[in-house]
Amino acid sequence: MAQYTVEGRIVDERNKALSYCNIVLYRSADSIYVNGTFSENDGKFSFQNIAPAAYFIKVSFVGFEEKMLPLKAENDILLPDIVLKESSSELNEITIKARKPLVQKLPDRLVFDIENTSLSSGNTWNVLKQTPGVIVLQDELKIRNTPATVYINDRKVYLSASELQQLLESYDAENIKQIEVMTNPSAKYDAADGPIINIVTSKMLLPGYKGAVNTNYTQAIFPKYSFGTSHFYKSEKLNIYGNYSLSPSKRLKQDESYIHYIDESDAVFSRWHTDFYRTSRTQDHQANFALDYHVNEKQKLLVSANTLFSPQLKDQNSGVTNMFNAQNELNSLFTTQSNLQTDLLNVAYDLGYEIKTGENSRVSANFHHTYYENEKEQAILTEYFDNNQSLTNTNSFDTEAYQKINIYTGQLDFETVLGKYNFASGFKYSTIDSYSFLNFYNVESDASTLEEIDLQNDFNYDEGVFAAYSSLERAWEKWNAKIGLRVENTDRVGVSSNSEEEITRNYTNLFPSAYLSYQISDQHQFSFDYGRKINRPNYQNLNPFRYFINENSFQSGNPNLIASTSHNFNLNYTFKDSYSFDFYFRDNGENPAELVFQDNENQLLRATQVNMLASKSYGIDFFHGRSLKDWWYSQLILSAFHEEETFLAEESNSLEFTNDVNGFYAYWYNQFTITKDGTFTGDISFVYISKMLSGSYQVGEMHNLTLGLNKKIWKKKAEISLQVADIFNKYAPVLTSTYLNQDNGYYALPENRYIRMGFKYNFGNSGLTDNSRTIDHQERERIEK
Repeated sequence: MAQYTVEGRIVDERNKALSYCNIVLYRSADSIYVNGTFSENDGKFSFQNIAPAAYFIKVSFVGFEEKMLPLKAENDILLPDIVLKESSSELNEITIKARKPLVQKLPDRLVFDIENTSLSSGNTWNVLKQTPGVIVLQDELKIRNTPATVYINDRKVYLSASELQQLLESYDAENIKQIEVMTNPSAKYDAADGPIINIVTSKMLLPGYKGAVNTNYTQAIFPKYSFGTSHFYKSEKLNIYGNYSLSPSKRLKQDESYIHYIDESDAVFSRWHTDFYRTSRTQDHQANFALDYHVNEKQKLLVSANTLFSPQLKDQNSGVTNMFNAQNELNSLFTTQSNLQTDLLNVAYDLGYEIKTGENSRVSANFHHTYYENEKEQAILTEYFDNNQSLTNTNSFDTEAYQKINIYTGQLDFETVLGKYNFASGFKYSTIDSYSFLNFYNVESDASTLEEIDLQNDFNYDEGVFAAYSSLERAWEKWNAKIGLRVENTDRVGVSSNSEEEITRNYTNLFPSAYLSYQISDQHQFSFDYGRKINRPNYQNLNPFRYFINENSFQSGNPNLIASTSHNFNLNYTFKDSYSFDFYFRDNGENPAELVFQDNENQLLRATQVNMLASKSYGIDFFHGRSLKDWWYSQLILSAFHEEETFLAEESNSLEFTNDVNGFYAYWYNQFTITKDGTFTGDISFVYISKMLSGSYQVGEMHNLTLGLNKKIWKKKAEISLQVADIFNKYAPVLTSTYLNQDNGYYALPENRYIRMGFKYNFGNSGLTDNSRTIDHQERERIEK
């Protein structure tokens, strides 16, 4: 008798391959079992040597609805893609055994699947630190030394770096299904996003109520506390989530800096060394709210709101600068005392509506508003002494600063399937209104830097951006391809009261993207992607007024800054879905950045915003993760890279200068399951960075060793945790700027080394997964705290 082959592929509703699905072949006549198999990493499966007859196939996978389909073996059969739908409910008593994290390389992203793994205990911030390709540098998330934009369920999070860390540290990793890392986001995303981290949460399964309270104590140089509570209720049509956290803290930051002033013969004639201390006290209040209302099976209303309120944030700064002559003998010194008080309010809300227009079609609309307000008062006193420490002069002044920003955006998106293609398209319009002022008063100073400027400034900035995009994706045989195009028109106006000139710009840019992957076999996969992006200046960086640290050091914005475009190329090779090699090249063009220059003649240090003449980087990244033992999971990330930036050295006869480094990055993470029931876990991580660039500075070597323990108690209703971070206190680099007639640098040491103890208690239906989410929209990202 003839023997035939049956082949097929299992995918989800987004056409993503599903691995390890159970596929069972039964004979139709009597439902007798014939054969069984499971899908591979690419979702494919096959049955060999099947006799002619009528059969039916049953496909099942945890979290998805079971599917059955008939077939008749009269020749070799290639089935169309079998699409599994996610199940709307699961049995409360099912226990899923913890597994190890999986890494999947898709054409436009890397997917780090952590659901039901050892990484799902703890908080989301710690998960991101273990995600392949993500670097945490001075509490900022970066991908290839480029600041990353964070999304939650494809909704952008618009918070500053410190606010984002606070949010994610209070977000339970048990809610996380997977982390998506996009070094080259598709046309769907804003062109200014750069690399993206998208946090995908688990689906809501069970009706009912659940809540949690948590607290932690951190001992660094000063102690810190936090308290939080979250609540979630789900019914058939309504899901409501809310949380609140209070984080009082006291922090210390120490800086050691130097400036070596150079004369026309390239000899050092004066050496300034400064010791600086900043003590900060704050009480951050953060609240989040989310509501989903299912009008019917096809329509859904979504409301989200985020609030961060930091009243009376107080900074006490003190510094001592010793000034030495060429022979390194003390000539004089000055001390600076500065007290700041800041009130910060950041409120954002989203209103969204989604409707399914067909089995594979969806239309969504979204409206967003952000209100940001920042008030700051500062008092500065500088006293000058001779080498006998006798007072020779005193300068003082006070400042009052204010900034208010309103952001409004509207967006419409459409997704559908056209034959064998996934098609997406959409429109977005955003408008930004920013107003700020800075006033000097009680000025008692003879400093020339204060005499040459107006002591009052108002700055208005308005910007409108209209965007439209389309993308097309198809998978066939061993190939997967996706192309997209986004167009953005920007219209901006900036006006300073100290200048009669109105800075206006209107420009239109096209942002193409392309992705292509080829699966040679189950063990070998290649992919290539390209994207063009834009980097717009932050609102405050366009303000030309000067902000003084003291009379000899200030920073200023630049209203003539222009947006820059970048070209990003990436070639990837993946072996056995666990060894990944990425070769990348990035041309950032005239990237806006802050450069620091020393004025040797007047002995001043100024930081200013400029556009680079050229900026590029390239390198190779390696990732591998595996279980060394049943109780030991380990992953290693290595990166070798080159970075260079070319700019005009304004204090060196405006010569062109290229700042470049060859650097190396290593990250080794280990997760241990200490007890057989999985309730007691530990982790050890080590980070090493040789050097990298930061504007005109070169960032020196640093490393970090961190240990952690987590124990679930009271039938997993509660958990206690302990973390010891930066054990050797070496995660703080020296930054140096030494070229031509420039020689300055600093060493900043925040409280990276600490011991943190935490406790969390869950009550109600612990099987629930909530609908927590945060506010999106890329315009918020350009707000500087």
